[in-house]
Formats: sequence, C-alpha cells, structure tokens
Amino acid sequence: MSDFAMTHLQPVLGIAVILGLAWGLSEDRSAFRWRLVVAALALQAVIAIVLLKLPLAREALLGLNGIVTALSKATQAGTAFVFGYVGGGPAPFAVANPAFMTSFAFGVLPLVIVISALSALLWYWRILPLVVGALAYVLKKTLGLGGAVGLGAGTTIFLGMIEAPLLIRPCLPRLNRTELFILFTVGLASVAGTMFVLYATILSSVLPGALGHVLVASVMALPASVLVARLMVPGDAVAENIPGDSGFRSSMDAISRGTEDGLKMFLQVMALLIVMLALVSLANQMLGLLPAFGGAPLTLERMLGWLFAPLVWLYGVPWHQAATAGALMGTKAVLNELIAYINMAGLPPGALDPRTTLIMVYALCGFANLGSVGILIAAMSSLMHERRAEIVPLCFKALISGTLASGLSACMIGLLT
Repeated sequence: MSDFAMTHLQPVLGIAVILGLAWGLSEDRSAFRWRLVVAALALQAVIAIVLLKLPLAREALLGLNGIVTALSKATQAGTAFVFGYVGGGPAPFAVANPAFMTSFAFGVLPLVIVISALSALLWYWRILPLVVGALAYVLKKTLGLGGAVGLGAGTTIFLGMIEAPLLIRPCLPRLNRTELFILFTVGLASVAGTMFVLYATILSSVLPGALGHVLVASVMALPASVLVARLMVPGDAVAENIPGDSGFRSSMDAISRGTEDGLKMFLQVMALLIVMLALVSLANQMLGLLPAFGGAPLTLERMLGWLFAPLVWLYGVPWHQAATAGALMGTKAVLNELIAYINMAGLPPGALDPRTTLIMVYALCGFANLGSVGILIAAMSSLMHERRAEIVPLCFKALISGTLASGLSACMIGLLT
C-alpha cells in the first residue's frame, strides 16, 4: 500500500474509532442512528470543501465575526473607564510587552455581562424569539435540532460557550438532557470568535491562512458536536422551546436584570477558573515529587500526551510525529489550546510536517480542557440553579465529547488533504 493511501486510511479508521468510542460511552447504545451519522459527516465534508476551496464563502463567514468585534469594542469602552489600563485603557507607563497587558478578568470576561444585558433586552423586544423560531425548521431538517438549542449552538461558534447560552436564557430550563449536552459539547469543541485573530497571529509563522483555518475548524465543530453528543446522550429535540413571556416589565428592567445575572456569572466563572487551575498546578507539583521519567519530571500534560499519541495517529499524523503531536494535545487538555498553539509555533523546524501541522490546528481548535469545564459549570449553574446536579456530570462528560468532536474535524481534514 502506498504512503498516500496509508495516510488517508488512517483518518478513515480514526472516524470509525471516534464514532465507536462515542457509541461505547452512550447512555443508550440501542439508539444508534445511521442517518444522523451520514448526515453529520456529509455536512462536515461540505463545510470543509466549501469554506476551504471557495474564498468568497470564507470571507462572508469572517464578516460575521465583525459583530463579535463590535461587542468586544463596546465592552472595552466600559471596562477601560471602570478598570483603567487593566481593562483595555491606555497604560500610564511604557509597556515592554503589550501581550501581557490583556487581563482575562477585567478585559475579556466582562463581555459576559454586556451580552447578558443585551440578550435580555432583545428577548423583551421579541427579536430573539423570532430568530429562534426561524432556525427551528432548518436545523430540525438538517441536524434534528430545536430552534433554541440550534441558536445557542450556532452562535457559540462566534460568541463562545458561556456568552452564547445567554441568548436563549429563557429557553434553557425547557431544554432536555440531550439538548443541554449538545450545547455543552459545541462549547467545548469550538472557540470564541474573539480568539480567532489571536490564534491566527500565533500560528501565522507555521500555517499560511491560519485565520481561515481556525474559523473553518470552529464551524466544522457544529455538526461534529451534534453527532458525538447525540451518540453519547441520545434523545430527540424538544418540539417547542420558545416561551411566550420573557418576564421583563420594561426595557430598563430587562437591562438591569440581565446585568445582574451577568455579574453573578462573571464572579462564579472567575472564582472556579482560579480553583481549577490551582488544582492542576497542585497535581503537577505532587507528580514532580516522583522520579523523573525520560529526563523530565512527570506532569499531567506529559502523561496525557502519551495517551493521545495513538489518537492523533488516527487523525492522519505519521507515527514518528505522534509523540510530539500528542504532547500538544496533552497540553491543551490540561491547560488550554492557546498554550498548545504557542508550543506548536515554537517547535523546531521539521518537528511536524505541513500536513500534520494543519491536522493539529483543527484537533486543538476547541475549549475542551479542565479550566473550561470549570467555567462551563459555573456559568450554567448560575443560569439554572435547579439543574446543577445534572449540569456538573454533563460538563465533565462534555470534556470527552468535545475532544472527540474536534478529533472528527481533524480526521476530516486529514482525509481531504
């Protein structure tokens, strides 16, 4: 068998293994649907071909990210006034490294508060319910999704996993277990639009057209996430998710209550993120007490890297590069995809060939890591206190489904290149 045939057989096998793993972890293995598998994989392939081969389609999709940029710029106007330079305002001193001036707590996360207030206002004005209703028919026919979860999952591609659910907050209590899991999986398998340019800048030295690839990876995550999520937690979409009354008495009431809800989420996300990263650091310190292995101390990232090496081989990565690529996956799972991308850009020349680099950009393009799970738990628990007992285990399960969904995208790219 030629090398070309072998490298393209790997991702085919990878798709089969990922689907097998998702089915093996299913809450109801008898509910396997071949039609859903074929439809989702076909949609993934179409998205990849259209967006990678038709520049006009990709540019049109990139234009939608301008909405996210406008929201971020508007939020920065408020954070710069309240928090000064740590919130994005001008620094009163010379800055040697501007990259370290970005504060997640005061410069990035406040977007949650703004979107919470804005979405509450749009619900009161009956704009978002119309959007949800319009999406219901299309998404029901293509992926079997209801309008509310379809809007939440679709906007996650641009807004992010904690901002997008705010758009459908009145619908959240009505979502069933399967729809919640789809929402969580999409959130952990994709990245927010606010991060596209940052990732592309980091990857520009190792991948031409990095911005387009990051965008395509996030869009491909939608059908992949729906497929994996419905294999692991089978169920049907709720027929009607749109409440008749938002519960707000006026526009100002909607803004004030949306702001209050956003603030609660802001504080919970910040606190739980600190705790989750601290626990990871503590685990690595404890592992550091053990004898070194391979000339380096043991860490969670290294251990997961060994576990991921066979998996990335299934994506289409040559075996002699699988250990390096697996280490990047381990870094992403324990820390985050940003650090993994930085490590990829800093690899010695030739460590990964161009095809492997492309595959790994798609494999790493998602928020599936321990810190993001903590953020997701905090955000969704603040929105649905009464379902916290259900949310917590689903979020940890979504860490697996989000990773598998990103793997499907990587396999599809490995198959098409």
